[in-house]
Amino acid sequence: MRDLAAGMGYLAKGQKWVGRHGRWWAFGMIPALITLVGYVVALFFLGGWAGDIADWATPFADDWGSPWQGMLRTALAAIVFVGGLMLSVLTFTAVTLLVGQPFYEALCEKVDETEGGAPAAPDTPLWRELVISARDSLYVLVRAAGFGVVLFACGFIPVIGQTVVPVLGFLVSGFFLAVELTSVGLQRRGVPQRERIRLLRARLGLAFGFGVPLVLAFLVPLVTVIAMPGAVAGATLLARDLVPVEEQEEPANEDGEEDASADVPDLPGYDAQGPVPGNPYASAPPLPPEPNPYRST
Repeated sequence: MRDLAAGMGYLAKGQKWVGRHGRWWAFGMIPALITLVGYVVALFFLGGWAGDIADWATPFADDWGSPWQGMLRTALAAIVFVGGLMLSVLTFTAVTLLVGQPFYEALCEKVDETEGGAPAAPDTPLWRELVISARDSLYVLVRAAGFGVVLFACGFIPVIGQTVVPVLGFLVSGFFLAVELTSVGLQRRGVPQRERIRLLRARLGLAFGFGVPLVLAFLVPLVTVIAMPGAVAGATLLARDLVPVEEQEEPANEDGEEDASADVPDLPGYDAQGPVPGNPYASAPPLPPEPNPYRST
């Protein structure tokens, strides 16, 4: 329960951060808005074709009488649309992060700078970052799709398919949504994709607390656009605690400049210095004065 509350806390902190930095909030909404338009169009066509897909998938029910044929195909059409909706929730973040990679990289860097302890900027070309992001997103989507197929099949089980399966669907979606959103911050810290999943799997409550409320919120299209910048900021704060980076402070003088004398080893003071050991002249008696040849005798 503590991790669950902590995950929700990171989500709230991210929204507060973008609320204090309005320019970055507007900046982060641009990729989400572009992606949203494409997904709304796709879901519109899916809703129109869901009935045809249900008819095509159930030829065995052509001879069924009413109301069983209608009930089966209506339920299947609803499952197809809901499945597409859940898939869009999962892929929306991946596509938005891919489209907005330069945007969210800059947003993540700004969060790190304002909070302190920022890692060194990755020395990677933009095209290389896009390839890595696409590869990692595909890896996550394949794993999520595997769970989706299993949950889709379990959806036909009476009672369980209408109660337990939707809950599991939201939990799975929330976990992989958390994986996707933290990928920007964890990638800046050099954490590979498999290790990111392992980190969040070890803190399931944290991942559920962060991702599941976002899944529910992302069901409302406009909320998706508004909440996406804060979700990235909150995921960056979450990544900072999962893999903290400490700043190494250099010693500085009163003017704020680095003190070059900090690297000089301590030496004994002048008064503390003594003769070098083994010096034959250290304890020798003073020499007698030379006779003065000009002195009259």
